[in-house]
Amino acid sequence: MLTEIIAILAGLVLLTGMMSAVPAIGKYLDKFATMLLPLKTVIGAIALLLGIWYAISNLTLLNVMLILAGLLLVAEFLNTIPAIGKFLAKAAAFLAPGQAIIGIITIIVAILALL
Repeated sequence: MLTEIIAILAGLVLLTGMMSAVPAIGKYLDKFATMLLPLKTVIGAIALLLGIWYAISNLTLLNVMLILAGLLLVAEFLNTIPAIGKFLAKAAAFLAPGQAIIGIITIIVAILALL
């Protein structure tokens, strides 16, 4: 259940500013995502670590989406990781144009995993 909650939070942060298009609850989701922005790096790091941790034993779509969302959210700190930081920063830069799509898929997969 922790992975699903972190995935939803990561997806919301990735979609900050775009959620107002959702009918009825969009403006509230956007306000909530804006409140989460100061925790962007923490949520991203937790998402990345949980995605890697659970992908080692069981590779699922939720784990892959956690890894992708985590990479996007901690992109500015990836260069500081020794040995693989530059590779991870390039991967995050490659994924950046698809940030909205990754955010939407992450939220949908997390909600489906909760059901």
